[in-house]
Amino acid sequence: MRKECHPLLGGDSRGSAGEDGRSYKHGFSSTEMESLASVCEAVFPPLPLADPSFEGKKEELSGNKAVQSFYQASGAQTGIPDEVAELLVKRGFREAVVLVRVVLWILSSRLGTLLLCGFLCLDDTWPFVHKFSYLPLEKRERVLQRWFRHRFLTPVRLAFLYIKILCLFIFFTRVDENAENPAWEAIGYQVEPAENPKRVPEERPLHKGIIETMYQTDTSLLDSLADKGLKVTLDSKNNLYKIKCDVVIVGSGCGGGVAAAVLASSGQKVIVLEKGNYFTASDYSSLEGPSQDQLYESGGILATVDGKVMIQAGSTVGGGSAVNWSACIRTPDSLLQEWAKDEKIAFFGGSEYVSAMDAVCERIGVTESCVEEGFQNQVLRKGCENLGLAVHFAPRNSSEKHYCGSCGYGCKKGEKKGTDSTWLVDAVDHGAVILSGCKAERFVLEKSYRSGSMRKKKCLGVMAKSLSNNITKRLQIEAKVTISACGALLTPPLMISSGLKNRHIGRNLHLHPVLMAWGYFPDSINSEFKGKSYEGGIITSVHEVVSADSRPRAIIETPALGPGTFAALCPWVSGLDIKKRMLRFSRTAHVIIIIRDKGSGVVRTEGRASFELDASDKENMKAGLRQALRILIAAGAVEVGTHRSDGLRLKCEGTDEKELEEFLDEVSADEGPQSLVEKWTTYSSAHQMGSCRMGINEKEGAVDQNGESWEAEGLFVCDGSVLPSAVGVNPMITIESTAYCLSKRLAESLRKQQFSNDG
Repeated sequence: MRKECHPLLGGDSRGSAGEDGRSYKHGFSSTEMESLASVCEAVFPPLPLADPSFEGKKEELSGNKAVQSFYQASGAQTGIPDEVAELLVKRGFREAVVLVRVVLWILSSRLGTLLLCGFLCLDDTWPFVHKFSYLPLEKRERVLQRWFRHRFLTPVRLAFLYIKILCLFIFFTRVDENAENPAWEAIGYQVEPAENPKRVPEERPLHKGIIETMYQTDTSLLDSLADKGLKVTLDSKNNLYKIKCDVVIVGSGCGGGVAAAVLASSGQKVIVLEKGNYFTASDYSSLEGPSQDQLYESGGILATVDGKVMIQAGSTVGGGSAVNWSACIRTPDSLLQEWAKDEKIAFFGGSEYVSAMDAVCERIGVTESCVEEGFQNQVLRKGCENLGLAVHFAPRNSSEKHYCGSCGYGCKKGEKKGTDSTWLVDAVDHGAVILSGCKAERFVLEKSYRSGSMRKKKCLGVMAKSLSNNITKRLQIEAKVTISACGALLTPPLMISSGLKNRHIGRNLHLHPVLMAWGYFPDSINSEFKGKSYEGGIITSVHEVVSADSRPRAIIETPALGPGTFAALCPWVSGLDIKKRMLRFSRTAHVIIIIRDKGSGVVRTEGRASFELDASDKENMKAGLRQALRILIAAGAVEVGTHRSDGLRLKCEGTDEKELEEFLDEVSADEGPQSLVEKWTTYSSAHQMGSCRMGINEKEGAVDQNGESWEAEGLFVCDGSVLPSAVGVNPMITIESTAYCLSKRLAESLRKQQFSNDG
């Protein structure tokens, strides 16, 4: 039976697994699709049980039909290549689409295949040279292996990597009309069952303040706005609605949600614009594919322009707080002192900020312990304890009994306290209006004529549009104060497209880059660790990696990896290897190494970010990886490894200390797939900060200590982009506390302004 959930999160949007009745709009030619299908088949090949690889295991496999079917499944089966092309065109960079199509076009001819594949396409019979799709499967696999190791023509390697990631992600996330995937049984995965309806609140907490534009028309939107107490006028000449309010906030996440609550509670009429849709606990499905598509920026398929870092950022009502992994770590004291003294942002060093953290933690219900840990956190804790390393419970914005491994797809239990169930509820209780499915286009700026003002421009509001095709009119929100809170990836492009020029806008982007280590723990009656990798609270334990002089170098936590993400991020060594890895999915524990990056990146255009690690980042990451591998081994893993492209791994049984040290000496924090090296890696990021940093003057930052733009009066920034540097720990508490301070200051300023005007 299909699981009850919101239609957008219910899957089957790609057609049923194994059947394909869809029409596609990707525009790939038939020859390109022939090449693409042959690459997908090589990435994830059908492996008949007669294959020599299964010698000695046929009897074991003969009784397991799910595993037999899994081995015989193919990345070229009906629909998958078309879905790869469709997703590439929908989510990929323009140049990535061109690159992949050019490579596929080259492979569609014998001469082109000779150029890219060399002697592997030669035969001793006519026609002597074969195009790629005509090559035997084992030769196609060898071509991919060669290109993944190639040091020079890295764009070709990148093209194959794009296909590999999309092919595997789609294979493991596509579902049929019953929200099932036939591969899941084989790999030991099942979607978390729906919570007891009696325990999940059916009401929509924001119902009295939200207008979901996806369900509106031009006429009904006008009525809905008026019903919420907003003054709206029609500008027929420019085909737009003009809407008046006191404060307009772009974004509803950790920054925007807090600002909306504080300002609405102070008596301001607040409008919140959110381009994502609104979902509640009873809407969520925990299906990886549709959840990523609807709840994350770019459908969860977003990378830096060079493919080095895979980036995840929330894009729904509640922003990142609706889909993050619940960790609520306070801003380190050492960092607060650094920001107060070195960056001269005074409030970070005083009681104002500490009180803000207290208020934030109280409002989102932070708890300090965990009653029952899931498989991965059990492993992390036990490994640390066996090595005599400190390991702490990670504070969470949920109950101590919260045992949910799918919060990254929205918390179906309704227990996680994101802004959508806390701060935004406070905001609508005080008259705020939230417009979901509504995207800001630019800020409305005019020349400032106020005498004595150092700011040459004044912000009058924001221009926006509904993403619904049923609404043709644009929206001009006119406000005394405009706040950009759409995150470190989107605030800078919005400010730049509005005409702002400060050199810090879009620079100083920090990503908390992540690499992973893994350990395999076979399931058995005597296994110390119960459960599966995707079960239990996502982050409940945390270990800090420190240097010999006790200087923080990294933190080690555990991730949430659905099978699609797991497969996409795994190094691809061969078709057989990726299938064996996936059969161990449910008992493979991953840990993540997060560093406080000194290197930084740039984001000036929506969806296009770059990032560079510095030398100390790589050394800290290497130290974290080595520590993580030791922890996994100490916990009892039979095999451990990293995600480096060559599949670096170690079988632990019988390994002595010398062999372990030799293995650890091989560990490296390499550059991305476009670097001119044989062994490379892909980083991940779930935290983005610093791209519109605060500074004591316009030479030091894009906004002042109150979050106001140095260029435009009345334009404020209130999200993670204002942070002066990377935090080094999960930043939700830091972002919400900073937003609390900034919005409290703004509320007081508006109160004084109102008092002055009234007087």
